[in-house]
Amino acid sequence: MHLKAKPNARRNQLLVAADGTVAVRLQAPPQDGKANACLLAYLAEVFGVAKSSVELLSGHTAPSKKIAIAGVSEIDLQMVLQQYKAD
Repeated sequence: MHLKAKPNARRNQLLVAADGTVAVRLQAPPQDGKANACLLAYLAEVFGVAKSSVELLSGHTAPSKKIAIAGVSEIDLQMVLQQYKAD
């Protein structure tokens, strides 16, 4: 899954635009890996998997991230993202 992380938000929030792009607002600051750790924990919560099932593949220091979520099929991924889609 590709997404854009936006640190220093008021609350953690998953946003899916009409064109399918995914953005995640994170409360954590973008320093010392805090935002990445917050992102992985938040995505684990959203998709109902263990934190260890969510892996940051690329984008460790960039806003654009590539994430792998073990145990979540493409169909399940799309169903969850559909719930967060903006109208």
